[in-house]
Amino acid sequence: MKKTIGLFFRGMAMGAADVVPGVSGGTIAFITGIYEELLRSIKSVDLEALKLLLKSGPKAFWEKINGTFLLALFTGIIFSVISLAKGITYLLNEHPVLIWSFFFGLIIASAIYIGKDIPKWNIRNVFALLVAALVAFYITLATPTQGPEALWFIFLSGFIAICAMILPGISGSFILLLLGSYPIVLGTVSDTLSAIKASDWDLIVSGMTLILIFILGCVIGLMSFARLLSWLFAAHKNLTLAILTGFMIGSLNKVWPWKETLEFRINSKGEEVPFLEQNILPAAYEQLYNTPSQLLPAIVLMVFGFGIVFLIEGVAKKMENK
Repeated sequence: MKKTIGLFFRGMAMGAADVVPGVSGGTIAFITGIYEELLRSIKSVDLEALKLLLKSGPKAFWEKINGTFLLALFTGIIFSVISLAKGITYLLNEHPVLIWSFFFGLIIASAIYIGKDIPKWNIRNVFALLVAALVAFYITLATPTQGPEALWFIFLSGFIAICAMILPGISGSFILLLLGSYPIVLGTVSDTLSAIKASDWDLIVSGMTLILIFILGCVIGLMSFARLLSWLFAAHKNLTLAILTGFMIGSLNKVWPWKETLEFRINSKGEEVPFLEQNILPAAYEQLYNTPSQLLPAIVLMVFGFGIVFLIEGVAKKMENK
């Protein structure tokens, strides 16, 4: 029971990370020590498991796919996304410098954490890290688009984004942002929750349809991509870790706290929100917006984000020992 509860809270942390463009749930899975088990468990959901279900019954099937692990983890992820979507969106809108500062520190520590798992660095690993960092950096420079709301595109968005969500360092939410689906999906979750409270059945049905199509894309993408990642960890673990470390370093460009908004867009609620941004220094931020840069609290939150990674690691190890 303790292990199951621990998995649920790990799932909640992954879900909270996945809601934020620039932070990956895969990072949380890695630093809490469940990443490879997650890949193995997802990979085990296959035709062989289905045949086992038909031949030997639900119990054998459940054991084969590590069902308790997957159920506890994904229940935590779903609970977190539903419960925190509005809160995190509010914090990103109202206190962007402080929230991004926290995630900046968290990602730096996560990159160090993953990199130290490589026992020996060689030229190949260093080269892989540099290439991955450049690729991730380039992705963060890409201009977001406003994608269509057609169900086929929502399915495709889920398929692509979930692959990024389980990669430490690549944010599935940011991929959704690039595809133009992020405000559609997050807005639909928020609107559907409001519709449920108001008993607006037309909005509930349309919202749930879009959400289920997105989830279907995620499930199929997850099952496909997990097999590739599982093979990479088995055959080329150090190289894979170097690539993941590079991804995380490159993604820091996206979560830099002080930004200048170059373009705005109108969201689904008719509100004007930032669309295209560039990084600037705290002093330039103060001059540009005539507001405090919040440098000191930002540094405090960076340090807190940095420290919490190793705190999570310590707690996770204690739970495993128990």
